[in-house]
Amino acid sequence: WELWQVYRMPTVAIPTNRPCIREQLPDRAFANRRAKWQAVVTEIRHIHGFGRPILVGVRNISDSEELSGLLTSEGLEHEVLNAVRHEHEAHIVAEAGQPGRITVATNMAGRGTDIKLGRDVAAGGGLHVIATERQLDRRVDRQLQGRAGRQGDPGSARIFVSLDDELPHRFAPCFTATLRRLYGQMEQEITGPLIHQLFSQAQHRAEKLARKQRKQVLRSDDWLEEFLGFTGGDF
Repeated sequence: WELWQVYRMPTVAIPTNRPCIREQLPDRAFANRRAKWQAVVTEIRHIHGFGRPILVGVRNISDSEELSGLLTSEGLEHEVLNAVRHEHEAHIVAEAGQPGRITVATNMAGRGTDIKLGRDVAAGGGLHVIATERQLDRRVDRQLQGRAGRQGDPGSARIFVSLDDELPHRFAPCFTATLRRLYGQMEQEITGPLIHQLFSQAQHRAEKLARKQRKQVLRSDDWLEEFLGFTGGDF
């Protein structure tokens, strides 16, 4: 829709080469970061017990180091990919589909590298992808989840969120403050339509702002082309 509204470029939907059978598990929400991280580690330990590979997507370097520390304290061997540890990034990502492998990566790490499933991994359920928060754009969420279940392979994906995440804090602060007063420091998982509404509303606002900014950039480009075109070259 945006490509047509902003750039007047039509789009065509191309079907996948093979039907996608990835299992999209429901989001899990928590009142604070501490409870969320503990739930992430618990899910990693549970899935790891079946010998399935796990890819965990985190927002930034500090989150990757924090989660790495928690996994180390649980005795769970893992690889970390971030701007600090990037020497063999593509190789590590390519091996993320091997049995029992746990890989923690920032969102930009390993893009463009296919994750092929190791021997007998497909029979066990395939790659499990965990996102540790929702991004400002649903497209980025889908990109991470799409690392599992490629080319008709089995796989699963789940997103963990908390009221401390950047998305609700920046784009729905009043709504978030209300839910914080309601749930306080509760350690249990939060359920109900209000949580879904909060993150949907915040993500919608973030995407709307990004669309507005892209339109402004396009108008600026058009103005430069119109009023500086007499220069006869690039500017």
